[in-house]
Amino acid sequence: MAKTLSEPAQPTVEDARSAFAEALAPALGPARGMMLRMRESPPQVLILEGGTDAQRFSLALWHAALLNCPSAAEKEGPCLSCPACLQIGALFFQDLTLLDGREGTISIDAVRTARQLVAEEPRGGGQRVILIADAQALSIAAANALLKVMEEPHPKTCFLLLAPQRERLLPTLVSRGWTLTLPWTDPDISSPEDSETAKWLSALCAFLSEGQGLFSLTASKGSLDAGRARRILAAMQKHLAASRMDAPPPGTLAALFAALGDAGFAYACDVLAQGHNSLDAMVSPALVLEWAAVRLFAACRASARKRR
Repeated sequence: MAKTLSEPAQPTVEDARSAFAEALAPALGPARGMMLRMRESPPQVLILEGGTDAQRFSLALWHAALLNCPSAAEKEGPCLSCPACLQIGALFFQDLTLLDGREGTISIDAVRTARQLVAEEPRGGGQRVILIADAQALSIAAANALLKVMEEPHPKTCFLLLAPQRERLLPTLVSRGWTLTLPWTDPDISSPEDSETAKWLSALCAFLSEGQGLFSLTASKGSLDAGRARRILAAMQKHLAASRMDAPPPGTLAALFAALGDAGFAYACDVLAQGHNSLDAMVSPALVLEWAAVRLFAACRASARKRR
């Protein structure tokens, strides 16, 4: 969904403090410092990965404020209290357009809406910012359309793409941009899943190790609906993220994923993202889970052969 408003309102300083709070955390100090150094000549396409959803979104708004705050240079950062900063914090700024993947798949129509703006000069004195939250939610058609939009934008247009990992984006999109990695959060895979999801994760762990035991579950009529399949895929993504940390616990999906290496990690990110997309397209949840499991099993086997 694309959101842009032409008549900015005047939100309060309290609203802005809430919007920018995550961006001002000490842990994001190095990322803010990098953005400050790039302020005079920012990359036309900036990808924010790592951190949390809230951190990425808040920092993206801070960057948009940095590029549009009239006193950013003298204050060495956006003031967060002028009309431009306040309106950006409220997502109500005339030169800020949001494509929000947090609400579901980003369609080609949303990208076409943004395309009408990127060739125009910003209405204010700063930069036009096209903010794409959860950019991994771009449909294939939308991602390809975005590539075309990026070909001839106005020089004062900046694209901000937010994603948990750059590997979940179309590689050609990543190649167009400059990636800034926020501090990785440590996914808590020790926190218990609900019993039904835990059962599926155990079965998947056994399947990726031994190649058996999963299909008896998926073949059981009514055992898996779309909501449950989404929770399983999300839990698998949590284990995949945890596989990048030091020494994931043995006997977990995270430990299996840790053996995949960088290329295997990128492949697994893509498989799980495609699984979510397939559920959006109303594909049978059992088929989606079987499809993902078979491909991850093959990746685990290929990785094991390389290590021998």
